[in-house]
Amino acid sequence: MSAVPLILWGETMRALVFDQKLSLEDAYPEPVAGPGEALVRVLKAGICNTDLEIVQGYMNFKGILGHEFVGVVQGGEWDGKRVSGEINLACGTCETCLRGMPTHCPNRKVLGIAGHNGAFADYLTLPIANLRALPDEISDEQAIFIEPLAAAFQILHATHISPHHRVIVLGAGKLGLLAAQVIALNGCHLTVSTHHPHRRELLSGWGIHAATVDELEPNSADVVVDCTGAEKGFADALTLVKPRGVIHLKSTYHGPASANLTRVAVDEISVVGSRCGPFDAAIRLLQRYMIEVNALVDARYSLDDGLDAMAKAGQKGVLKVIIEVD
Repeated sequence: MSAVPLILWGETMRALVFDQKLSLEDAYPEPVAGPGEALVRVLKAGICNTDLEIVQGYMNFKGILGHEFVGVVQGGEWDGKRVSGEINLACGTCETCLRGMPTHCPNRKVLGIAGHNGAFADYLTLPIANLRALPDEISDEQAIFIEPLAAAFQILHATHISPHHRVIVLGAGKLGLLAAQVIALNGCHLTVSTHHPHRRELLSGWGIHAATVDELEPNSADVVVDCTGAEKGFADALTLVKPRGVIHLKSTYHGPASANLTRVAVDEISVVGSRCGPFDAAIRLLQRYMIEVNALVDARYSLDDGLDAMAKAGQKGVLKVIIEVD
């Protein structure tokens, strides 16, 4: 007798779906957890710049957006646990995975970004191996920041920054403000570029110097971290970095970026990219109250108002917008 296939009849949910255009659906098929997976009831989700880029065509993704989330597992060995989750679904068997680089698995799917429905919905599924149980000290709203905070920590994993270095972070958006706090932990000489008064005030409260790009001295930084998300960020980084310095790229762009690669070659500048990072480190520092994230929340919307939430998140100067699902 042949196996009976899983049919997604009867159970439906709300979901913010992108398929050439963004729409809120109230009868989207509820996902079914496969072997080794968990069904997660989403409590809250955060809108990331990547979500905004996807609706502009980045990654050619179709499906439910969202990869920053907190939720509660439904059923199985993790039933009732409050969790966040790593967003890369690696195959675990290819050469890249076996070399310990699952985030670069050529066969991977990525939650809400590539081949796997995301968190702007009532439910999502993830491999149990991707889940991270959350301590009581971290609120639901703080948990939204675990994924981008982990990405900020990856800067320190990929680029050596000593307390003696002069470091400039370009861009004081959501990721830039997290990156600045992480980098500041080692006591280096740090400046963050921004002209926004509120963000300068935030940085000042954290003991971090802020300045506009025009106020910064060319060829003055050992390390420049580009968190602008704009093509101009790399050009500014090239102006500011010393010969044999490092430009660390955290920006992704919808289209191709142009760059003065002659300067890179002549001044022997290293360009380092990084993406996802260590969730456990992010959880530990949030649990110890060493990173401030509450001040980065600009707005909260219900999932039913998800289209308005995306529009708000796309407005210039807006920091984190949270979608309250449950």
